[in-house]
Amino acid sequence: MHDVPLLAVPDEEHARLAANTFRMLSDPTRVKILWALLQGETSVGALAELVQSSATAVSQHLSKLRLVGLVESRREGAFIYYSATDAHVQRLLAEALSHAEHTTGLAAEDAHPHSYGP
Repeated sequence: MHDVPLLAVPDEEHARLAANTFRMLSDPTRVKILWALLQGETSVGALAELVQSSATAVSQHLSKLRLVGLVESRREGAFIYYSATDAHVQRLLAEALSHAEHTTGLAAEDAHPHSYGP
C-alpha cells in the first residue's frame, strides 16, 4: 500500500506540547519577540522598540512565552533581560518565516531572499 513506512503518530504529551508551542507562535508580535531574542539577550524596552509595540504589551507577551518555557529571564540590578531558551524553536521559526517569504515572494526589508535560514 505504501512504499515508505509511515511515521508513528505522536503520543498525547508530545502532541499537546507541540500544540502549545504553535499556540504561543500564533501571535505576530510574539513571533517577532521570539525571533529577536533568538538573536541575543535583551531588555523589554529594547524589544518594544524592535517590534514596534508598547513595553506593557511586550511584557505581557514575554510572560506567556516564559510560562511555556520558550524564554527565560535574568535580573541585573533594576533591569530584567530576556533570552530564548531553545534552538529547536529557532529552526521552527526560520522555516515558518522562510515559508512566508516564499508564499509572498517578498524578502524581509533590506534582506536577500530566504533571509531567515541558517
